[in-house]
Amino acid sequence: MSSLAIEASGLEKSFGDTKAVNGVDLAVRRGSVYGVLGPNGAGKTTTIRMLATLLRPDGGSARVLGHDIVEDADRVRGAVSLTGQMASVDEDLTGRENLILLALLLGFSRAQARSRADELLEAFGLTEAATRQVKNYSGGMRRRLDIAASLVVTPELLFLDEPTTGLDPRSRNQVWDIVRALRESGTTVLLCTQYLDEADQLADGIAVIDRGKVIAEGTPGQLKASVGSGSLHVRLLDPEQRPEAQRLLAAALGDDAVHPDPDPAALTAACPDADRGAEVVAELIRAGVRIADFALGQPTLDEVFMALTGRPAEETGEIELQEQAA
Repeated sequence: MSSLAIEASGLEKSFGDTKAVNGVDLAVRRGSVYGVLGPNGAGKTTTIRMLATLLRPDGGSARVLGHDIVEDADRVRGAVSLTGQMASVDEDLTGRENLILLALLLGFSRAQARSRADELLEAFGLTEAATRQVKNYSGGMRRRLDIAASLVVTPELLFLDEPTTGLDPRSRNQVWDIVRALRESGTTVLLCTQYLDEADQLADGIAVIDRGKVIAEGTPGQLKASVGSGSLHVRLLDPEQRPEAQRLLAAALGDDAVHPDPDPAALTAACPDADRGAEVVAELIRAGVRIADFALGQPTLDEVFMALTGRPAEETGEIELQEQAA
């Protein structure tokens, strides 16, 4: 049996004159969390729908858990689950009724369906809300129920498409814990996300997709190292000294290296190494700039995306409308 859960080569899909996916290659190890990272409209959802056999590719090929996604589509569907961007549960039913209904449709007996529903409700922290209609759930509760619905029969591979979009930080952390638990249990997770910190937290490997193509691939650490420099973060005691600090940093590290932070007392600059960072901080202090704190670290994945594409990760892609309509 192949060690890869997903093997894709040259996948292509067009909507009219727009090529949503333009030759995507992927290799995802079994038992891992693999992040597909990119802005809205990059081609992530179209890729995941092809791999889940919901869309037929126009070109290329892929095998999911050893099965061809075109020739063996039924076998692929029998082994995977997909949690899309929109909740797939019935809002007029209770959480428990939703899970029981899905279990019955999947061939469980009534007793087995009730037992499995109760197991999932407990595992996802929804027991107290089990008898409430889903339309009265919070966004985080709906998302957890949606993922639970994908796990009535534990899949070998779970596709998660933007699982935390619109959630508050607490709910996001709960979903992240669920993803980590799935990996520990042996389920492979393909995680499509536009949140760079989410990929950094969860993914063993990442493919960065932009305009329908994979533009970089590797572990989070490898992608950060590919930028070739770290970051120097400086916070000043006096925000009025920021223009002077920015001028000194630009003189030392280059005009394009320095970026003001949203915090009016903070600056971030690309810095080649820790030794140079320490020298620059010393120069600021000698010039009379009062520093509250500073930190040296690897570039963030946001900075990686900027370096790879020349624009922020949150910028909307050109094919968003076609991808949503697919």
